[in-house]
Amino acid sequence: MERVLGTPALFATAYGNVGSSIYYALGLTAVFALGLTPVVFVVAGVIFAATAATYAEGTVRYPEAGGSSSFARHAFNEIVSFGAGWAQLLVYVVTIATSAFFVPHYLSIFWEPLNENPWDIVGGVVVIVVLVSLNIVGVQEAAKLSVTLAVVDLATQVLLVGIGLVLVFSPETLVENVHWGVAPTWSNLAIAIPVAMLAYTGVETVSNLAEEARDPARTVPNAYKLVGAAVFAIYFTLPLVALSALPVEEIDGELTTRLALPPDEGGYANDPVLGVVENLGLSGIVLDAAEIYVGILAATILFIATNAGVIGASRISYSMATYRQLPERFRRLHPRFKTPVLALVLFAGIAPVLVILPGDVNFVGTLYSFGATLSFTIAHAAIITLRATKPDPDAPFRARPNLRIGGVDWPLFAIFGGLATGISFLVIVVQNAATRWVGIGWLVVGFVVYAVYRRVSVRAPLTETVKAPPAFGAALALEYRNLLVPTVAGGPSDAAMDMACRLAAERRARIVALNVLEVPLDSALTDRFPELEAQANGELDRAVAIGDSYGVRVLTRLERAHAAGPAIVAEADARNAEIIVLGSPRTRLTARQAAVFGKTVDYVLKHASCRVLVTAARSA
Repeated sequence: MERVLGTPALFATAYGNVGSSIYYALGLTAVFALGLTPVVFVVAGVIFAATAATYAEGTVRYPEAGGSSSFARHAFNEIVSFGAGWAQLLVYVVTIATSAFFVPHYLSIFWEPLNENPWDIVGGVVVIVVLVSLNIVGVQEAAKLSVTLAVVDLATQVLLVGIGLVLVFSPETLVENVHWGVAPTWSNLAIAIPVAMLAYTGVETVSNLAEEARDPARTVPNAYKLVGAAVFAIYFTLPLVALSALPVEEIDGELTTRLALPPDEGGYANDPVLGVVENLGLSGIVLDAAEIYVGILAATILFIATNAGVIGASRISYSMATYRQLPERFRRLHPRFKTPVLALVLFAGIAPVLVILPGDVNFVGTLYSFGATLSFTIAHAAIITLRATKPDPDAPFRARPNLRIGGVDWPLFAIFGGLATGISFLVIVVQNAATRWVGIGWLVVGFVVYAVYRRVSVRAPLTETVKAPPAFGAALALEYRNLLVPTVAGGPSDAAMDMACRLAAERRARIVALNVLEVPLDSALTDRFPELEAQANGELDRAVAIGDSYGVRVLTRLERAHAAGPAIVAEADARNAEIIVLGSPRTRLTARQAAVFGKTVDYVLKHASCRVLVTAARSA
């Protein structure tokens, strides 16, 4: 999955997750919100905007995998970071279960029993087993295919909205759908808002891919803006079409919509988008073709979303093990496939299967909301705390709006978002008994394992940050899997890349090429330097070309800093690099020379926490 991600790729990857959720979130939300489903999606969308702003600022400030767990580590301590990470892991488990569970529902256009128990459970389990097996052996996802499908998915949803607005949209019907306090009841309306957050499953995706973005200070905020715009365009319009085509009506003595009913009662809760297609007024071969197209596309998108959840679960568990929040064995790689087998089997395989075995889609939706709202609340609280306790005037990006009081720029977006997600979390806990006990049980088991592991194995305080050392041993001394190569113009950097590629060529290792754009001290890190940026990108492209010549995939990163040395050391620590490979020209040492290799190289040699290899290129 290593690749260089710009704004379009980050957007497409995130929308691949967000766009997939419409295929189940529409029905799950309608179960609780009924005629107010469009309004609930608008409210959830405003909360999403605040949450996206929080994640954009936190990700740019700390461009590392982990999302809310990473923010909490820097703002609070390790035990809060574990709580956020453990909640995130629950979100990934439920995302895998939900996406896999709905794949057979949309394939039921070919075989109807797939739309009901037990065959939808069997189909979901098969999807999970296949994807976990593929990820264990290390089969890579085709990035271009994912981007293409995300674009096709967005275009299809826009087309459905356009057709629906022309053929079935009815403001009068939407008004008649609303029965205040009756359908839905006030309690169901309250729980519908956190359930509607299912629609925004991709908010963590951009954050967890920040390590693979070349210039996160610019690409990450722009990606969040594009995702927000696309999400609002679909989720503010498609529910209007859906509730016009499938209005609230009295069925068996109750006011409901067929979007909220299971298939055995003539409803479309298991495949809501197919239900919309069937009720757009199309007929004949056009309807048959539309159903087959949407069914295959939805199943494919959900399959890819399940795979993204599998990758996310393995990444977050690996990251947690790296920070000694989970036992070391969860980051242990298979000797042949170089994948975290135990993490994949337990968190991406067994746990999601247990979640879908009851076959209750409503339980799956509320359990996702339990983990997501808790994780989002911690993220908002972390950004508020960082603004107050660790202000960074040179931050390359700060979300808005803000209010300056007492010398602190208080983030209004994080305050609003934190209150909204916190209240939503309490609503889920209070109103849904099954979700309450399963969710709290998940947290209790996690914190007990964390406390015992920290006390017995790590022997460190629960709040202390402890990072696991690189997996070195006598036989692994030269088998580096994570290499960092700082690049500048000239032969020394080329020599360093050559050396790093030789070390990585036969070991499926990852090379990160870093170019530090040194900003003058009298300029802000946010200032633009077009010529320097173009030169830096040229050097990074050259590093990628050298890697290609060796058959090694090179990940690139452009960092802005006032001094290169500290930036290199910080990047190595953030990525848990096992070795830094630096290039330095061959020069004669004079009596007055303070640094042997140069100021930057000497700084890295003195301050890096990992091994450093200096390659000496011949001088011109």
